[in-house]
Amino acid sequence: MASLITTYLSRHGGLVRNMSVSETLRNSPVLNFRRSHGAVMYRQYHLPDLFRSLKNPMSASLECRLEAARAVVSDAARLAMSMRPPPGGPAGTQKSAQDWLTEADGAVEAFISQRMSLLFPEDGFQGEEQGQTRQGGLRWVVDPIDGTSNFARGRNRWCVSLGLLEGDRPVAGIIQAPALNETYTAMIGKGAFLNGRRIHASPVTDTRSAMIEMGWSNRVPMPVFLEKMEAVVASGAMPRSGGSGAMALADVASGRLDGYIEIVINLWDVAGALPLLKEAGAVVSPFLRDGGLTGPGTILAAAPGVAEAVSAATGIPLA
Repeated sequence: MASLITTYLSRHGGLVRNMSVSETLRNSPVLNFRRSHGAVMYRQYHLPDLFRSLKNPMSASLECRLEAARAVVSDAARLAMSMRPPPGGPAGTQKSAQDWLTEADGAVEAFISQRMSLLFPEDGFQGEEQGQTRQGGLRWVVDPIDGTSNFARGRNRWCVSLGLLEGDRPVAGIIQAPALNETYTAMIGKGAFLNGRRIHASPVTDTRSAMIEMGWSNRVPMPVFLEKMEAVVASGAMPRSGGSGAMALADVASGRLDGYIEIVINLWDVAGALPLLKEAGAVVSPFLRDGGLTGPGTILAAAPGVAEAVSAATGIPLA
């Protein structure tokens, strides 16, 4: 029996979004569906026709998911933009020191969860706000608003981050920063891209020329944070702190930063960025191996030319 694939067509620059469908759709007739607002159309095609020129069906399945997820994240980013507060003092609920929650966090996560459930009901799903709500061999991990403290003040440095894991292996990621008009995408073995252009980690080889960002968290003891920051400065690198871990990791992938350090960070903060970093040639500490799949952990991501030096200076191992 021929399998089916759904092609998700939207008005995002005329891009075609491909996605798989559940087993319940097998053997169903070709179907066209248009929403009343005309923004989204679904079509189903037989897999043999689509895969005739493809050697790896699993790779094709991931490509389909990435394209579909990119459209979903684009919709979610527009929703977030519509809910962004105007510039000024923070608008939201303060959970703890510098830890904010806005109405958009829950709304964007719920939007992505619902859409991905409809498109890929067999996939797992985990979000920052609701935790892991569905199980599956493939698991989507979302941070609906990474950089909420910036978002809550009407600033631009925040993003919607969505990563895809196959078991414990990151295989695809999308990070969209709508206020900056930037979209990062990556799939393992296919490269990392910013707005459709290939990106690579920085060629810098001397920490005295490097720019290193370090994320702050109230969960990190002050002496530990200051020790790591002092080590960065002592290496000759220029320190930065921008308020969004996902954006900082994407900056390492694109070469805008030469390194990023965060002592306590969660899976949803990094899931969308890990495929970017790997495909861009950055060096990353073993965050997932060292507990990041199930709880907070430490991450160091750096350009290959300075990774060993930053690791030695900060005491964060790369292996």
